[in-house]
Amino acid sequence: MVDEPEYSDSLRTFGAVVQALREHAGLGREEFAEQVRYSRHTVASVEQGRRMPDPAFVERAEDVLGNTGALRRAAAHLARQPGLAAWFRQWARMERVAITLYTYECRLIPGLLQTEAYARTLFTQQLPPLDDQQIEEQWRARAERQELLRSRPNTTFSFILEEHLLKRRTGGSETTRQLVDHLLHLADLRNVEVQIMPTECEWHAGLDGPMQLLETPENQWFAYCEGQRGGLLISDPKELSTLQKRYVRMRAQALSTPDSLSLLQRMRGDP
Repeated sequence: MVDEPEYSDSLRTFGAVVQALREHAGLGREEFAEQVRYSRHTVASVEQGRRMPDPAFVERAEDVLGNTGALRRAAAHLARQPGLAAWFRQWARMERVAITLYTYECRLIPGLLQTEAYARTLFTQQLPPLDDQQIEEQWRARAERQELLRSRPNTTFSFILEEHLLKRRTGGSETTRQLVDHLLHLADLRNVEVQIMPTECEWHAGLDGPMQLLETPENQWFAYCEGQRGGLLISDPKELSTLQKRYVRMRAQALSTPDSLSLLQRMRGDP
């Protein structure tokens, strides 16, 4: 990851406009949240300038608050999302409305699954070094993204993780133990599937590197592949077809969900 931007003045300004219009309309935050069909926490995060509103939020808020056009115009000036690398922001916006999200990782535990201790290990060891404010912004952004697993119960999340990601013990034994506990807890969610690709595997379809696949509410598919200093958003149907075929093959080559959970339990030390 590259250095992360500081909190955007445009985000704080947009949030202040939302709050002012909401209060002018005589709506409490809870009532407003119900009408725009977002959680109260999400509304608070937007109003405090801590979260980039997605297009659906802007449109629903406009409808509720009188269709003045003020929010649409303000949203057009939203420059940056704090805590997220520039190349990742478009994908992060798409994540918020996705109905399907598939992830294969061979380098590190995906951000949506990380514990705070694991994530902070990555942030504190980053080069060039981050300062304390940047680290806090990165963690807040990651924690916000992780809300998707619970706030979008109708979205299907599938994760294929290489076994060696846990054997590496990033952050130490205790951090790894907490991470394994966290993965087992998330795997209890009906919309989350975790599979482990065993280390002893002569070949599998993901050897070209990590990938993410996403389906929009309009049933369009996109892919995202990230490297050292940048990411690539893929919309070409032929490329998507290739990546989808690889992901389908990997799901068959990885341990089944029950076997993956059993492996995680053994890593935790369960009998």
